[in-house]
Amino acid sequence: MNKESSDREAKTLKLLDEHYDAFYSVLDVARETGHPVPMDTRGWSQILVSVLTGIKGLERKKGADLDDGSDVKGANTWEAIDTPRFNGVIKAGTQAAHSDSIDSLDIMPFLFFVLWDKNAISQCRCRIWVVRTQVDAQFRGMCERWYRDRIAGVIRSNNFQLHPPRGKDTDVFRNTYGNLSYPLLFCAVREDQGYQVVSHDPEKLRSGLCTNESGLLV
Repeated sequence: MNKESSDREAKTLKLLDEHYDAFYSVLDVARETGHPVPMDTRGWSQILVSVLTGIKGLERKKGADLDDGSDVKGANTWEAIDTPRFNGVIKAGTQAAHSDSIDSLDIMPFLFFVLWDKNAISQCRCRIWVVRTQVDAQFRGMCERWYRDRIAGVIRSNNFQLHPPRGKDTDVFRNTYGNLSYPLLFCAVREDQGYQVVSHDPEKLRSGLCTNESGLLV
């Protein structure tokens, strides 16, 4: 790993500790007053990906989540009332020119997924997966099947959901149209002295591809 990646990794760990402190600093009063913990998972996830990869946001402008056209999806299981999922994974039912078409993936370099959960021994954990949407045949095939059924009226929802591996040591996301193993870019676990890196593989940004559950590309 080069110095630039190492520096980004250190900043990412610092941000994860700040996220942890922000979340748990209000947990007691949220429980006392009967409210959810006020935490913007979408915003934190986008900032986290920018810190890790160096891809900036849009300076509060409308459009994609990142300034290269990439998107970020986040989910957090901590104190969750419902079942967290990755929602709105691909474009559908919007006014965008490429909505409801696989063409929307052709103008998106990356699709990042950020999951805040806990591992088997209840340590807080954060994982980031990345899909290279323009070239990932397995992911595109799954999306094409969903778009085809939506156009045919088999499904009516605009919300393409993926079910992440909440609390599981696997990279498999589940969906009716395809259970795939996603390229893991980054994983960190919270220990006594703060978050520690479990894995970080920047090469996934250049060569990562989804595989089916058996680990095959086709």
